[in-house]
Formats: sequence, C-alpha cells, structure tokens
Amino acid sequence: MKKVFILFMLISLGAELSAQNRVTWIWYPGDFEVWLSNKMQNRRTERGAFFPPFWRMDNHYVLIDFHKVFDVPSEEQVELYVEGQFNVKIDGKGISGYPRTITMPAGKHKLSMKVFCQDRVPAIFVKGKTVVSDSSWLVTYEDKEWIDASGKASDQSGTNWLSAGSWNFDSPSVPPSMFALATAPQSPVKVEKTAGSLLVDFGKETFGFIRLKGLKGNGRVSVYYGESKEEALATETCETLDHLEINAPVKKDSVMNLTKAFRFVNVKYHPDVSIDSVSMLYEYLPVADRGDFRCSDAEINRIYDVSKYTFHLNTREFFIDGIKRDRWIWSGDAYQSYLMNYYLLFDSPSVTRTLLALRGKDPVSSHINTIMDYTFYWFLGISDYYLYTGDKKFIEQFYPRMQSLMEFCLSRRNGDGLMEGLPGDWVFIDWADGLSKQGAVSFEQLLLARSLETMATCSKIVNDQEGATKYEKLASNLKAKIFSTYWNEQKQALVHSLVAGKQTDNVTRYANMFGIFFDYFDEQQKQGVKQHVLLNDKIQKITTPYMRFYELEALCAMGEQKHVLLEMKDYWGGMLKLGATSFWEEYNPSKKGAEHYAMYGRPFGKSLCHAWGASPLYLLGKYYLGVKPLSPGYASYVVEPVLGGLKWMDGKVPTPAGDVKVYCSTKEIRVQGVAGAGVLRIKSKTKPSGDGLEVKPLGNQLYEIGIGQNKAITVRYSAL
Repeated sequence: MKKVFILFMLISLGAELSAQNRVTWIWYPGDFEVWLSNKMQNRRTERGAFFPPFWRMDNHYVLIDFHKVFDVPSEEQVELYVEGQFNVKIDGKGISGYPRTITMPAGKHKLSMKVFCQDRVPAIFVKGKTVVSDSSWLVTYEDKEWIDASGKASDQSGTNWLSAGSWNFDSPSVPPSMFALATAPQSPVKVEKTAGSLLVDFGKETFGFIRLKGLKGNGRVSVYYGESKEEALATETCETLDHLEINAPVKKDSVMNLTKAFRFVNVKYHPDVSIDSVSMLYEYLPVADRGDFRCSDAEINRIYDVSKYTFHLNTREFFIDGIKRDRWIWSGDAYQSYLMNYYLLFDSPSVTRTLLALRGKDPVSSHINTIMDYTFYWFLGISDYYLYTGDKKFIEQFYPRMQSLMEFCLSRRNGDGLMEGLPGDWVFIDWADGLSKQGAVSFEQLLLARSLETMATCSKIVNDQEGATKYEKLASNLKAKIFSTYWNEQKQALVHSLVAGKQTDNVTRYANMFGIFFDYFDEQQKQGVKQHVLLNDKIQKITTPYMRFYELEALCAMGEQKHVLLEMKDYWGGMLKLGATSFWEEYNPSKKGAEHYAMYGRPFGKSLCHAWGASPLYLLGKYYLGVKPLSPGYASYVVEPVLGGLKWMDGKVPTPAGDVKVYCSTKEIRVQGVAGAGVLRIKSKTKPSGDGLEVKPLGNQLYEIGIGQNKAITVRYSAL
C-alpha cells in the first residue's frame, strides 16, 4: 500500500513558533483536527463489522474566509494552491476565474481568499517571494459583511477573526487531505506452517497492515489477529479479522485495507490457494525521543523501555487509548499521554491536535466522550499544556470553547452545587468491581474544582477579569464545600460519595490521592490520607495502570519513591514476567493464564497495549530525575532528584529550550541546565559542595543550589 510521508519532527514548541513564517498550508484552527479525527475514529472494526464512536461527531466549517495585509517591496508573482472552490480579492477587488497565479503589486495590500469545500477542510497554500501563507493569516467561518443599496460594503462587521491553523504541510503538492502516517516494512520472527494455515509471530506487539505475498489460486483467505497466540488461534472469538476472496491465476501481492494491532497472525486459506509469505507494513508517527532514563536497576530500565514502546504505539494521528480495540480518542487516556509526552517526546502539536479533536464544536450537548470526568480532564490538559509549554496563543484562540464547555458543566450541577450524573452522563472514574457511581461522587467535585482553577488562570491570560473573578470564586466555594461535606475526621479521608445529601461509609482511593497532588489537603490531612488510604490494604485496591498512575504519583508527591519503585517492579514487572512486550489496559496478579486476556465479558476483550500503561515515563522523569516546571514554559524550573533506593540514575527531560540532563548517585549530582531559571533541591546528610556553588540551607537537611542558564553544575553530597 502506497503511503504518503509528509511529517517531519518539530522538536520543541520554540521550533514550532519560529516556523510561523514558513510557507505552509493553512485552515480554520481546529478544523483539520476535527476532520482527521472523524476519519481515524471511524476505522474501528470488530470481527469485520463497522464500530463507530458513542458520541456526537462534529464537522469542519465548509466555507472559510482567509486574509492578510502585506507590505510588498516590489511587484511579485504569487502561486495559489487551494483545497476547494475559491475566489480571490486584492484590496477588495475580485479577480475573475480560478487563478493559479496572481500579480501582487508593490505597496501595502490586502489579499483575501474565500474557500468552499465539503469533503475536505478548506485550505490554502500561497507562495510568493514575500506573500506566503502561514499562521499569521486571519480566518473566519462567517464574515458578517453586508452591502447597502449603493453597493458600498459595510464599514463594521463584528466578525471574530482567528489566526490560521497549520501543522507541517509545507509542500503545495501534499495538501492536508493527503495526510497519512509513515510506514516501514517488517518481517516476522517465526512462522509455523501447516496444511492451509500459517501462524506468524512478529516477536512483539505491533501495528500496521498485513501484507500477503505471492497469492495464487481461487478461494477464501482469512486473517485472524491476536495480541496473544491464544487470540490468533481463537478464530471464533478473536477481536479482529479480515476475509478476502482470491481469484488469481498468477501470483500477486495483497495488503489489507485497514491497520490492525497484533503480535500473532493466523492466516487460513482454501486448499486451492497458495501464499508465499506474510509480512507487514509497520505504521507510525515519526517523532523522536528526547527524554531518557537509565539507572542501576536492570528491571526498571526494561520497564522504561517497554513503556516507551507502548507510548509510541499509541501516539498516532492523535494520542489514542489502545491500538487493538477502540483506537478512539478518549480524554482520560489522552490526559495521561500529554503528561508522558512532556517527559519523552515534548511534541506539542500532538497535544493540541488531540485537545482540539476532543473538544469539537459548539453547541455543547454532552460531556466529552459522554464521560463527566473526561470533560474535566480536558480542562486539566490545557492547564498542564500551558505550564509545560508557555503557549498563550492556544488559550487565546480557544478560550471561548473553554467557556461554553464550562457553562455546560455548571448547568448540570445538582441543587447543592455538586456534580451528579444526569441521564446521558457516564460517570466512569475507573474499571473497578462494585465501584458505586451513585449520588454526588467526591472525585468528580475535585476534578471540577481544578477545572475552575484552570478557567481562572486562562481568563487572566485573555484579560477576562470578570471571568477570572467568577471562576476563582466558584473554585474557592467548591473546595470549601468538598471538605465540609466529604471529609470524615474519623476515617481521616474524603468519603467516596454523598447520597441523598448524606455521607456514604465507603472510602476509595480516587479523591484522596488526587487531593494530595492537587495540594488541597493540609499537612495533617495528607499524613492521615497517606496512612489510612494510600498505604491501607483494606481500601479497595486499584488494578488498572490508569489509576495506578495517579496512586503512585500521590505517593511520590509524599516522598515515597522507595515504596513506588517496589510497586513499579511488582506491577509493571509482573506483566513483563508474563511475557508482555507492551503494557496492558488492566493487570490483576491473581488471574492465571488466558484469564489475563479477558475483559468486557469477552475472552480477548482486554487491550494488551494501552497508552495509560506507559506511566513510568512520567513518574521516573518527574519524581526520580525530579525535573518540573515552576512557571509556564520552564521560565523557571526545579530539579529534585530522588534515588528511591537506586544506586544511580542518569537521564534527561525535554523542555522548550532544550533538555535538562541529570545524573545522580549517592555521592554526586550533575545537572546540565537550560535557558530558564533553574534550582536544584536535594536532601543531604552533610552540606553539599561544589566549585563556584552557592548552597542555601532550607532546614531539615534540605538544600537549594542555583543552576545558571545553560550551565552545568556538579554537586558533592551525602544521600540520606
């Protein structure tokens, strides 16, 4: 299958922003993302049947107005490439026909184009010497112009113009509608051949198009896919398959139409059919790793490497949940992927593409993915995106969509001002046996409070002071209500829910662990939650990597890196001991054999490659190497390395201005800083020392050392 390779890597937000003036295809911001997500999410099949998403799917605007004012030094010829029907104006005067080249006169002139396209996103590529299309153009989907009886156009229109959207479509011959991921041929590591059957093993979990070479004869060929050998052999219950009818008197090759996830492929064919070989085209998004981690523990290194591979498999057109089953954009899964991305790839376009695809268009008629908590994760994703990248423009462009989504949430509160599931709302939280979703669940209130705080921050960025005041007040009042209604002093925890206005007896981990890293608890409450919830085996345990992500983050935030390291070795190491080559959607050590593959009432329903399984990428970068932004875009940052029982560790964390490199042993720490104002904080039995260093004691054996811009420091210390 011929695939068009059109991607190149933007290694940082700085690279992305510096490329604004390059000539590129442009469109209405967010429209390409919506269009592409519609194509991707409607590729899902189950045993050959089309399986569309559960939620409303929006579309791009079909008629777009583009314009920009240029100061042209001298007359120049300008080439026009357009996706759709279009007209062109210079200084408001129309040019007849569909010109492919126009003459732009010298001086200050306004170039306008209006494009209609139903099946693709209206887009333009304008190429002259100084007149080029880039993200500085202004666009709108309704120009609100009118003409009076004299023929004069209106002087005022009230049109809302936004900066054009773009990505990396920098060739006029490859417009956005031709987007495709890259592919590379791969061969299996083992093939078992019997009469009428080939069982093919590619050695590890993978994703792409199966290619059958040398097909000849007449009859049916069936391809059964399996993340496990058992699934590939289970022709009646495997999740995905392909059938093709062969009528080939001479040998030919065939590539399957749709990508699939698999490690094993079971090819069965009619006695009158022959096949020379089976291979694949591996499909991927070509983004390079910038983060890295190595340490003294070989098992942790293996966990990190498999986490990287898992994450790459689920980093596609967007951050998706898993490569076998859904292949949809789920907001809760994506939120964790954003965080992992900041510590491995730092690919900002993948984050914004995913955020925009999830949000869709107004009016808002349901929660994102129909899930209440997933709507709130969308707001949290924007908060983190701004913290890690410092990208104000994204917030300025899409603040109105944030407002309308938040107003939808606020309209669905109960009489006590709390979020409670209404008809059409899916309160998910986690896959956990017997987990009640009734009443007003404390976990949802914490997510709403943090979302309101995000709205207050973004209101200030766009100079909406009225909005900032409103959201700050709502957040403050809700946080007070959370503690007055859910905190149970005897249990030293937030209870799980209120039903009919009364506390339930149940305590779960969810709200309590989020309260820790949201920093909503005082120190006494944190210690109470730590002992009575997080380290209490009587509280229902978490079995999904999804929520283990947050549970281990809360423990790391409480300084429990030694405990978390053992948990990673037990939980993720447990999957590796069972032969996992990528990390799973759910892992329960008490299950045996093929029980591990079952989920959703189906023997092979579980995803064995799920994005949320890659969370060690984030935990090891943020809480062991200890690199965290303190202000947007790493203008200031902290490095707080914690060995957590390791003898040494060595790694790097990407930022917009380069990579922060950290080496830490029990006696020495080396840090290579970046352009921001960095600070190293370490605990040491003795006062740290180093050439030219100013060491500031903070008390309780904690010390702080400044990291000069783009400077390297070496510190001698004695680990506790």
